[in-house]
Amino acid sequence: MAGSVGPGLTGSGFCCSAVLLLLLAAGPGLVRAVSEPGKWTVDVSGENQKPQYFVFRKTLFNGSSIHLRAVPQNCSSPFNMEVSWYLRNSHCYNEVYNKNLNPEDYFNSASVAAGGAAGAFASHTYKPISCQITPDTFSVAPFDPVVALKNKPPPPPPPSAKEKSRRKRSEAKKPEPKAAGGSSNQSDFDVVARSWEDGPYMFIIKVQKTGTGPWRLQLQVSMKGPHGFISATEFPLMVFYMVMCIGYVLLTVLWLVLSACYWRSLLRIQFWIGAVVFLGMLEKAVYYAEFQSISYEGVSVQGAVVFAEVLSAVKRTLARVLVIIASLGYGIVKPRLGALLHRVVGVGLLYLLFSIIEGILRVHTAEDDVVLLAAIPLAVLDSALCWWIFVSLAQTMKLLKLRRNVVKLSLFRHFSNTLIFAVIASVIFIIWTAKNFTMSKCRSDWREVWIQDAFWRFLFSVILLVIMFLWRPSANNQMYAFSPLVDVDSEDEEEKEPMMNEAFEGMKMRGTKTETNGTARPNKEDEDLKWVEENIPSSMADIALPPLLDSDEETQKTKLEMSKMD
Repeated sequence: MAGSVGPGLTGSGFCCSAVLLLLLAAGPGLVRAVSEPGKWTVDVSGENQKPQYFVFRKTLFNGSSIHLRAVPQNCSSPFNMEVSWYLRNSHCYNEVYNKNLNPEDYFNSASVAAGGAAGAFASHTYKPISCQITPDTFSVAPFDPVVALKNKPPPPPPPSAKEKSRRKRSEAKKPEPKAAGGSSNQSDFDVVARSWEDGPYMFIIKVQKTGTGPWRLQLQVSMKGPHGFISATEFPLMVFYMVMCIGYVLLTVLWLVLSACYWRSLLRIQFWIGAVVFLGMLEKAVYYAEFQSISYEGVSVQGAVVFAEVLSAVKRTLARVLVIIASLGYGIVKPRLGALLHRVVGVGLLYLLFSIIEGILRVHTAEDDVVLLAAIPLAVLDSALCWWIFVSLAQTMKLLKLRRNVVKLSLFRHFSNTLIFAVIASVIFIIWTAKNFTMSKCRSDWREVWIQDAFWRFLFSVILLVIMFLWRPSANNQMYAFSPLVDVDSEDEEEKEPMMNEAFEGMKMRGTKTETNGTARPNKEDEDLKWVEENIPSSMADIALPPLLDSDEETQKTKLEMSKMD
């Protein structure tokens, strides 16, 4: 990482960097916007005569329990309704989380959907329910058996006998899934089913009115696994945020200790680094607290989610401003930003505004088009910032080369190599994500979904860690501080004088010739002696005579001249 990158940062290289960061800015948008809850509450009324369907999606661990409870709000006889549910898993992650999914097509379906994958299902239909609803009304004992999904018969021509025999052998070797709960012993009275393997599940409830009386009730659905209400895809992310939070705490303490040890020689940019590290620690703590809330309570606190998004936007803004001022050489090559200060502040505020809007829309809006519309200005601004950073970095390194400042040039070479590594790693990850998630018709590797969010956090932390190492507080801080340029002539004179003194130490210097064009230049000491002889008396008689001979004016003049000599 010590190679020079200055010559390569021109021409098409800048355009390439801008395009790459435009793709990089769209990377976090591939992640699901909102965490998967563990509890849902829906209102059901008898005003609609048609069947009502409610779909709940979640990635579950094996053995997770699914709870169903009804709370009457308004009920009068005669009141009857039919309730049935359908639990289905699929090996395709995008099949379960398809927003255009039609529940009527899936309810009680025993075959693999078009474009879907293998899986299994379990279903149950209750007897007509009246107003007398108890907490264990929907309890199921024993659990309903799990049935494997079957492939739909292929269109004509029919398959050959060889293909039929091969299919029969594969189906015979495939183990039949166990019952939904594995056992009829239930620890909770409202458990209706249990998951039979790790994977994404859809739980569809069908409610149909059969009576004539008005009624209204609430259906409460919850899914709880061995780690609480958190989903199987987000549990690794919760562990990741816990580890990152601990790491940021250690980095913050280390930075404070180093800053306290060398507080007299701290650079201005080191205060910016400390602020970014502190905000990173706070952000990771808030996200970890949010996942803990989902794990214990089943729902996330909306205020905490918005606060986490705003905090993340502030941290990313400060981080980009930090990289910009570091690329400009603030405090190292330039003592102040000058006219660039207003541009840096304006770009930072604009990025903060776009980032907050995009984050809040991503949390509260389910429409992908709206989120994408908010992410486009952010991506364009990020690309412009990338261009500015690399141009400024190239100019700063060129200036350091002209000044032949090897120490600072080495620092900026490592910094530029770190940014180039981040861009290359981002492009590779975007290609991998597009291949395995975006363009894949069946996303079977659902266990890797959490990496889409964790990668960007980890990459940011790596860049920040490198910046902390390069600009760490130390006794040599002033080596990287700004030092004004000294006049070349004065530097040459200062360098020559000690060399002359050392070379001719112990030798006597001969007198120099003072005559110019045959005339001797008067010496300053001779002029002083001549002035003394003319103005100061040389005997006691001369001292006694002035009161008699001189006037008062001459006496004052003589005293004035004597005071000058003193």
